[in-house]
Amino acid sequence: MKHILMIGTGGTIASEMTEAGLTPELGGADFLQYVPAVRSLCHVDCLQVCNIDSTNMTPAIWLDVARAVQKNYARYDGFVICHGTDTMAYTASALSYLIQGSPKPIVLTGSQKPIHLDITDSKTNLLDSFTVACDGRIPGVSVVFGGVVILGTRARKTFSKSYGAFSSINYPILGVVQDGRLVPYITPPAAAAPRFYDHLDEKVSLLKLIPGTSPAQLAFLLSESDAVIIESYGVGGVPAGDQGAFYQRIRTAVREGKIIAVTTQVQNEGSDLSIYTVGHRLKSDLGVLESYDMTTESVVAKLMWALAQAGSSAAVSRLFYTPVAGDILCCP
Repeated sequence: MKHILMIGTGGTIASEMTEAGLTPELGGADFLQYVPAVRSLCHVDCLQVCNIDSTNMTPAIWLDVARAVQKNYARYDGFVICHGTDTMAYTASALSYLIQGSPKPIVLTGSQKPIHLDITDSKTNLLDSFTVACDGRIPGVSVVFGGVVILGTRARKTFSKSYGAFSSINYPILGVVQDGRLVPYITPPAAAAPRFYDHLDEKVSLLKLIPGTSPAQLAFLLSESDAVIIESYGVGGVPAGDQGAFYQRIRTAVREGKIIAVTTQVQNEGSDLSIYTVGHRLKSDLGVLESYDMTTESVVAKLMWALAQAGSSAAVSRLFYTPVAGDILCCP
């Protein structure tokens, strides 16, 4: 029988109702009382890293979770991480960079309703996650939710209340869980042993463009950050292109060694800065990084990881465009 470590971080699945609303209070051992069928699949040990609403998730906690997996990696056949849904996609992306090439499953799951309720998705999601972790045919970091298995770097929460809350962006799902069995569609590549990383640069910011966004907002974020991601419109660009104040702010920042990346607010199909004049020279002249088909969540996490590993803008660029855990298909 397989031996699985369940790592708790809180979230809706662990929440109970208080006067101030839902608050995470339950731990892993509490979960197993509600889903006794897990005991028939595997031996389970529980480890509580934190017990928070996932709105309070931080890069420091990502590192704590990755260290927990690293410390216990040799002792277990797989890992199930219980997490709040709101930032689960960010955590799945971050763990994909902090734990690369794992031949063992590292599954994130959670729920839209607390586990103590009679009508809830938590019991199914938890049992499905243990099914995937015990099966072992889908290695590495994944999100198991609503009966589907999603690559960690491709997951995004696309519904705020529905049980099928997560979608796979610009990438097929890895498989489904049906009648208590995993049906795998895609097997991600894995190494003989994982490579763990222990540092992130938290000074990464995101600027979402809206009509009328001031270049001063970009300037402020640049003053506070080592990298700024501009979440632009459509295939990508900045207002007024190479004739505007945004372009000049970016030019100065790049000369100072700052990293600028451009992604898109559009969920599907990714960016292409070469199409319009508002984006063309950002990449050809200034060396701005382009996200292509990556999710914003993965761009954030990858830049935090790359900045912590690299000593120059050129090195960050090389790491950014190097595919990790299926995060990018289109690159220069």
